[in-house]
Amino acid sequence: MRILCFGDSNTYGYDPRGYFGDRYPGSDRWVDILAKQSGWEVMNAGANGREIPRNPYALRLLSQHDSVDLFLVMLGTNDLLQGASASEAASQMEAFLNQLLPHCKTILLAAPPPMKRGAWVPSDALVKESIRLAEEYKALAQKLHIPFADTRGWNIELAFDGVHFTEEGHHTFARQISNVVMSEQFHSAPYFSCK
Repeated sequence: MRILCFGDSNTYGYDPRGYFGDRYPGSDRWVDILAKQSGWEVMNAGANGREIPRNPYALRLLSQHDSVDLFLVMLGTNDLLQGASASEAASQMEAFLNQLLPHCKTILLAAPPPMKRGAWVPSDALVKESIRLAEEYKALAQKLHIPFADTRGWNIELAFDGVHFTEEGHHTFARQISNVVMSEQFHSAPYFSCK
């Protein structure tokens, strides 16, 4: 299986502990952990600070990777941090996914794990919006008939900033996302590879 993971700093593997930020080693990044444990080819298309695209970048990315079996999307945190509401982020995600669907029926939409109070998350309102985002994405996935990964109950450990995964958080996320991809419900659905 070939999986393309399109996300932000938590897909990239950003380590917030350094003064300028750094990147966790491959042994502590969920994308690399998933690849090692599953034997799948898992490609990391994460980028620090990425918001939900408003251009056809993902289509160009797909064109660079032949026969991707699964396009995994996990975005929205940076949109919320920049002031978007959960419903606004979901609306932008719908527009983005509608660009992809004619080219890629095998899309897994993952809700970013909810934020917590921390250095980057000064208010409970932002935490509540991050929880609401998962609800909005679940409804969107049902509307578009694509699989959905609800991370709210995964207990992903976050760093002091309230946003980024710790090393343990990456390991937990890799284990949980693997369970989603390997689930009978996921494999019984009529999805097709990305061309």
